[in-house]
Amino acid sequence: MPAGSSISSPKDDPRRPNKIFRYKPVPNKPTDDPTPEYMNLLGMIFSMCGLLMKLKWAAWAAVFCSFITFSNSRSSEDTKQMFSSFLLSVSAVVMSYLQNPQPMAATW
Repeated sequence: MPAGSSISSPKDDPRRPNKIFRYKPVPNKPTDDPTPEYMNLLGMIFSMCGLLMKLKWAAWAAVFCSFITFSNSRSSEDTKQMFSSFLLSVSAVVMSYLQNPQPMAATW
């Protein structure tokens, strides 16, 4: 068939009308991934340990957990709670280094 010409007869038509189905989008149901909630709770616990016990590694673990929470969260979740958890973990790092500015010592 030359370029630019249309299909001349229905017999030459390669489309199959019995195989055409209208697109129906799949309902968007969110998966129940509990990772952000667990990491948020773990970050809060590590933040409290970093603040109250002056453990630098716990404060850094809290920052790590808050980053994981933020990266795995959906846009519909509560951002105030994630932001407050992040600020609590950062304040734990800052307070632990203000009280003892020495770098963390390797425990092994």
